[in-house]
Amino acid sequence: MTQPVQTAVSSQADRGWFGHPRGLSTLFFTEMWERFSFYGLRALLVLYMTAAVTQGGLAFPTDKATSIVGWYGFGVYAAAIPGGWIADRFLGQFRSVFIGGVIIALGHFSMALPSVTTFYLGLALIVMGTGLLKPNISTMVGSLYDKDDERRDAGFSIFYMGINVGAFVAPLIVGTLGQRVDWHIGFGCAGIGMTLGLIQYVVGKRRLLPALERLGQSEVQSAGTSEPWWRFTREEWGRVAAIAVLFVFSCIFWGAFEQAASSLNLFADRLTSNRVFGFVFPSTWYQSLNSMFMIFGLAPLLAWLWIRLGPRQPSSPVKFALGLIFAGLGFALLIPAANMAQQQGILVSPWWLVGVYFLHTIGELCLSPVGLSIVTKLAPRRIVGAMMGVWFLSIAVGNKLAGWASGYFDRFPLPQLFGAVALTTFVAAVVLLMLTRPIKKLMGGVR
Repeated sequence: MTQPVQTAVSSQADRGWFGHPRGLSTLFFTEMWERFSFYGLRALLVLYMTAAVTQGGLAFPTDKATSIVGWYGFGVYAAAIPGGWIADRFLGQFRSVFIGGVIIALGHFSMALPSVTTFYLGLALIVMGTGLLKPNISTMVGSLYDKDDERRDAGFSIFYMGINVGAFVAPLIVGTLGQRVDWHIGFGCAGIGMTLGLIQYVVGKRRLLPALERLGQSEVQSAGTSEPWWRFTREEWGRVAAIAVLFVFSCIFWGAFEQAASSLNLFADRLTSNRVFGFVFPSTWYQSLNSMFMIFGLAPLLAWLWIRLGPRQPSSPVKFALGLIFAGLGFALLIPAANMAQQQGILVSPWWLVGVYFLHTIGELCLSPVGLSIVTKLAPRRIVGAMMGVWFLSIAVGNKLAGWASGYFDRFPLPQLFGAVALTTFVAAVVLLMLTRPIKKLMGGVR
């Protein structure tokens, strides 16, 4: 198969969008709308399933609902493995993102129809579509930059702002429509968001051509290499091993963080006074706090900090350990609030959850965009899509762990439950710091 000619233009020459390559704007807004649809659904999912039939819900018990949330989250990210492989071998990154977006939109529109059958069908379609879209859009972000372009981590932080603009707006719009008007109108609104993302993705495809050329692709052709995917050099095996080690700690982080969709969502709905200055608001609005903190300060601050520090910035393993520490601090902060809610039988102040989401946001910024960046730097190019899929499997495992832990919400004292989560992340952070030097050696000089 004839491969496209590799671009000779350095990524450093492209600074047309806030000092970054212009293609970042197209991927920013595509991901923004995809995350709008995803987080809109996530804000409603456990509440819809546990709501009474008279309220339009499915009346599932809490343990069943949180288990479904966990399996759904697992499926969404585990599907990234075949999605990345399909892109590497057959469709290429550009077409995989487009087709995935179409399937996601169909999934949300299916859930807009009020029946149990269309509910499960919609979840299955969203899982399949996200598997195609999620790893491959991240791969294209990394390919906007040359290997030695120090803007890459900052670029992923900006891309992460796109994720969080969508995630911030979605609970306010989709969540409010679902909780206050009709669950299925909320699901349909999420599908409209994904459709808007697809439109602007197609319009902006010319800006992505340099990224596709660095991958040895075009918008209609994958790299199509016939070289066996497992035939790596010794250095490549070392870098793949480094990804594998960081994968384990990523699972632990997401096992804590993704309880936002389950245990923290239930805590907000049942045990928190959702009132500020006399204004009563839907509990789904807490789902916007993480993104609000990113958009209005933390993401730009971290992006600036990594650029400012340049070669002096912490290594990727150290950033991961920081992410774990902040995730643990968030759950540690919630222990006294949970004690007041359960032991004294009162609805606690919303400021407890505000603090939790603030700490978790810092942790996410230390780990998640850095993880995406490191995979695009370490993975051999011929399997970069599949390796990005493997990386998203860590989020899948984390979602399943979060759903499993949240199943104890009604069966275990919450201070002990939240304390166990905090202790797990703190121990993991200490272990990772002890492993930092051998991990850096496996990375072969890549920061």
